[in-house]
Amino acid sequence: MNRAPLRFFFDYVSPYSYLAWTQLPALAERHGRPLELVPVLFAGVLNALGTTGPAEVRQKRFYIYKHTRRLAHELGVPFVMPAAHPFNPLLALRVTAAVEDGVARRRLVSALYEAVWAGSGGLLEPERVGAVVASVGLDARALLEASQTPAVKDQVRRNTQELLSLDGFGVPTVVVEGELFFGVDSLGHLERFLRGEDPLSREELERLRTLPVAASRV
Repeated sequence: MNRAPLRFFFDYVSPYSYLAWTQLPALAERHGRPLELVPVLFAGVLNALGTTGPAEVRQKRFYIYKHTRRLAHELGVPFVMPAAHPFNPLLALRVTAAVEDGVARRRLVSALYEAVWAGSGGLLEPERVGAVVASVGLDARALLEASQTPAVKDQVRRNTQELLSLDGFGVPTVVVEGELFFGVDSLGHLERFLRGEDPLSREELERLRTLPVAASRV
């Protein structure tokens, strides 16, 4: 039986990524799939595509704050807006990339998400990142130092480039068996795909992939 991993591309700055994370471990376990956590810089994706993030558009910014709070209520998970948003998540992403052990990385990802989105103090200062690292039993000093090395910095860049190479355009994104699922609202589609119940046939997928463009604003 195919047990290809669910590869979760995420950034702590995204409330939708946080909401997806609250559901993904259980989803992966239900389907007997390994879960690989891939930290990416959402801003790097946006820069590469020449677009803006939802929190950079005034009308969208207010809306997504309301929307994610309502989604959290539906999911029954804690949700507290950080002191400022957007914020710079790069240090937290690099620290995560520096943790090679999968179990330890999962603990750290959960703790960092809780710090941002569940009212546990935020991640605006490096000291807070270090405190979160220490709270899950990891060596904060060592990981903060590792986060500044060229190898770890390059790992986050490579992760980001990998998402782009897979035709990813945002976070959260889950990739499994060559299929991409974007957004917390796609988790139900992901489950149906894993059960072999995806309504899209290969023929329809190819037709959609090559659908002609009949008008352009450029």
